[in-house]
Amino acid sequence: MKRNLWVALVALLCIEAMPSYAATSCEKLVSLALPKAKIDSAQLVAAGAFVPPTGQGRGGAANPYANLPAFCRVTATLTPTGDSDIKTEIWLPAAGWNGKFEAVGNGGWAGSISYTALAAAVAAGYAGAGTDTGHVGNNADFALGHPEKLVDLAYRSIHEMTVQSKTIINEHYGMPAKYSYYNGCSQGGRQGLAAAQKYPEDFNGIIAGAAAWNSMGMHVARTALNLSVNKDPAGAIPPSKYAMIHEAVLNACDAQDGVKDGVIENPQKCNFDYKQLLCKAGDAADCLTAAQVESAKAMISPIKDPKTGKVLYEGHLMPGSELGWATLGGPKPIGLATNGLANVTFQDPNWDYHKLDVATDMAKAVKSDNGVLYSGDPNLKPFFDHGGKLLMYHGWSDPQVNPMNSVIYYNNVLNTVGKDKAVNSIELFMIPGMNHCAGGPGTDTFDKMKVIEQWVEQGKKPAQIVATHATRGQVDKSRPLCPYPQVAKYKGTGDTNEASNFMCSAQ
Repeated sequence: MKRNLWVALVALLCIEAMPSYAATSCEKLVSLALPKAKIDSAQLVAAGAFVPPTGQGRGGAANPYANLPAFCRVTATLTPTGDSDIKTEIWLPAAGWNGKFEAVGNGGWAGSISYTALAAAVAAGYAGAGTDTGHVGNNADFALGHPEKLVDLAYRSIHEMTVQSKTIINEHYGMPAKYSYYNGCSQGGRQGLAAAQKYPEDFNGIIAGAAAWNSMGMHVARTALNLSVNKDPAGAIPPSKYAMIHEAVLNACDAQDGVKDGVIENPQKCNFDYKQLLCKAGDAADCLTAAQVESAKAMISPIKDPKTGKVLYEGHLMPGSELGWATLGGPKPIGLATNGLANVTFQDPNWDYHKLDVATDMAKAVKSDNGVLYSGDPNLKPFFDHGGKLLMYHGWSDPQVNPMNSVIYYNNVLNTVGKDKAVNSIELFMIPGMNHCAGGPGTDTFDKMKVIEQWVEQGKKPAQIVATHATRGQVDKSRPLCPYPQVAKYKGTGDTNEASNFMCSAQ
């Protein structure tokens, strides 16, 4: 009897010691007061009933929301500054919440909420949040004359969204999220790096794919590359030749990993000389003119000062990316770059990209945003000390954000923090044959959230990641992704489409 009384007393004391939370229904969240923010609506969405705003999120004929479970949809406007107008949505599973929070990032110049990414988070059991970063439209027009809005895009919107989301989650479920994660690629990858650098306690784990850090420098590099390969009509490579060039590069480097499968495992070891494709008697479909040879070399080379030869931008595309060369090497520069330079650097919507002088404009562009889009600070010690884990990934065949961006940043972190201190907190996976964030002949699909969760929650740092490739929805190949600088090599026996027959090893 005394023992039972003692147990009851201990239990009572434990209950009293626990923080007291009061769960709030979905509809009543609209009355929740938030600092420098306002909840605009809060309503329950039935399973499969979500319809995104016109033109957003469909991503094709199939409805990606058909199997979405019921959730509480909260919309809010965040106003951390007088010029901020950050639209945010927080989606809270009506049942089966896994107790965790997942923030999702953006692409390009943002300007809209990624509903498909939000839906994926909720479908997996997370409370999710996404933002338009404070403007409408996937371009940099908003930035002209609005430096605070540029800061919102750069890092403040994700931080404010995260802080307010955690409050809303706490209020709705009556308890805080056990773990908080961030998941983004491209612009979203850069946003992830910025979060780790500026707000080290916001997330337990960050997934940063194809991170477009040093954004303004990258935009100059993209524009300068395009001007270089189009400076002489004779040097412009017609898209009809991309496949021919790609095939030649594959013939030279594909089998270096022991398997000829249409994918270059380690492009850094591919030293293909485009002079081998030089036409012997005039231009033809199966060869390159002398001027086209120089353009091909430029596509996979750092940007240099044309007079001094000094490297102005280290990153570049890699061998194996030829089928995507039209992205940066087409008739005109990619619009994301020229639009950004016009509005941020030159503050003239009518700026003519032909006037770019890479020797002087590179430095000007990097300074023009006051460094807010740089996101290249390699000192992640505060994030690591907090227990944060950073999972980076990038496709070697990315034709838009050069793969070396991720390699350079990863090495900068190791050199700054120290390899011994960073070894359990950061990992980079370079994905052979993958294009920008996804796609291509490589194994581009893997459960990123599962990887980061096991690392954060169980201390299981990924020694390799099994990824798959699918054709018309059917998986036809699996392969281990290896932590950089390791590469996957064929063991010599077994099906070359099975990951178990490969091993990660030094280059």
